[in-house]
Amino acid sequence: MLKVNSLKQLHLLVKAGQSNWVFVYKKGSEASECALKSLESAFNKIKGINLFLVDVTDVRDIHTHYNITSAPSLLHLQGTVLKNVVKGCNDVSFYEGIFNNSVFVAQSANEEKPSKRVTVYSTPTCSWCNVLKSHLRQHNVRFQDIDVSRDQRAADELVKRSGQMGVPQTDINGEIIVGFNKTRINELLDINE
Repeated sequence: MLKVNSLKQLHLLVKAGQSNWVFVYKKGSEASECALKSLESAFNKIKGINLFLVDVTDVRDIHTHYNITSAPSLLHLQGTVLKNVVKGCNDVSFYEGIFNNSVFVAQSANEEKPSKRVTVYSTPTCSWCNVLKSHLRQHNVRFQDIDVSRDQRAADELVKRSGQMGVPQTDINGEIIVGFNKTRINELLDINE
């Protein structure tokens, strides 16, 4: 974990072609302190993470550059390009899952299946969601994980597309699979077991 003081410094420190994480927080904020504590615990358990800290009371150009309007927010960058934002305070296991996925994907880049657009809609308390994500990781499938308990817009859109409220749901190149339908998921992703 490294505290950065400007956008220029951040862009000099991030590693091109790799996952980089930027934690935008406001010192003294209860939500920021909560998220920072969880992030530190997760960071200490997982090796190979590039994590940078940005206090918005001291640094004014990073959050504005990436259009971040609330703190705390965890930014996922690929090189210097913003890929995803996780807002609010989450528990340690949530951050571990995010970091594990980014390390796993970065280390397995040479073994990845041909890229298909895969999005998993889940909640942190859903056991089948975790089984599904573990299955995808085991087979080196890159995916975006959207926590619908924290993103009402995504939850509404999902219900509109599938007609179902339950999770997990997986979008594979536009086809929605409700639940952990291992056979159909393997078929669409060319996974042979």
